[in-house]
Amino acid sequence: MATNILSLPEQEFMLPGNRACAGCSIGIIFRHVTKALDGKAAFVVPASCFTVLCGMYPSSSVTVPIINSVFPGTAACASGLAASLERQGKTDMTVVAMAGDGGTADIGIQALSGAAERGANILFICYDNEAYMNTGTQRSGMTPLAARTSTTPTLGKIQPPKDMPAILEAHGIPYIATASPGYPTDLYDKVQKARDIRGTRYMHLSAPCPAGWHYEAKDTVAMAKLAVETGTFILAETVEGVYRLTGRSLSMAKAGKRKPVREFIRTQGRFSRSSEEALDELQQWVDNRWEAAVHRHETS
Repeated sequence: MATNILSLPEQEFMLPGNRACAGCSIGIIFRHVTKALDGKAAFVVPASCFTVLCGMYPSSSVTVPIINSVFPGTAACASGLAASLERQGKTDMTVVAMAGDGGTADIGIQALSGAAERGANILFICYDNEAYMNTGTQRSGMTPLAARTSTTPTLGKIQPPKDMPAILEAHGIPYIATASPGYPTDLYDKVQKARDIRGTRYMHLSAPCPAGWHYEAKDTVAMAKLAVETGTFILAETVEGVYRLTGRSLSMAKAGKRKPVREFIRTQGRFSRSSEEALDELQQWVDNRWEAAVHRHETS
């Protein structure tokens, strides 16, 4: 049975104060991830916005163990930690590698690929804010088509983002899921499911960023929901190779309705200079992905 918001655990593993930007979605993500794991987790984190949120000893804003890793080595560090805990018989702890899109899809992809190929017993979570937000909003492999960054300042990015869930699926790992802070109970349920599976598990999370996407901080949850409601971000999971849509994406597929992409991006300053042709291309890319996802769900 799906969790509802009233049945979520009340215990918190993030303290009231932290150094995150106003409106940062990572706090919503972290709260629900740790609730789903009952706080029995050790996190490995590379240089990232999440490092800023957690803070550094002795003034950390979280109550679970955090290990700061080098940028390209997150999955390798997590693999070693998981092996050590297993050797000590501490099997109730989940090792979570949690990195941004740069630390996952670009700089961290070699260690993640190696961990997945070995079947390391870790949960790797990518919070995808679609650029290198902690170092000045540079373009990443996950930056969407037509979005302006500090390294694509004129025309915006001219390539679509990498499909990281598909890349991880090619490794044959047992569990892959996408989730959004706009739908926290869907996120919570998927983390709980991942917790109880052995081997490498991968979750790709939408992580709206007011500073980098250039929208008002109060609109983060609304932005996360619009990403899903336009099909720009699709909620789904793949269990042992079987793919299915979940949550809001599933109900949209059944209804056959989606909002246009321009409704999602119209209040984001990073698209303010994008040409109509580029936005049409972005809409077509979203349409193609959505149709493929619905077809795969229906035929799985």
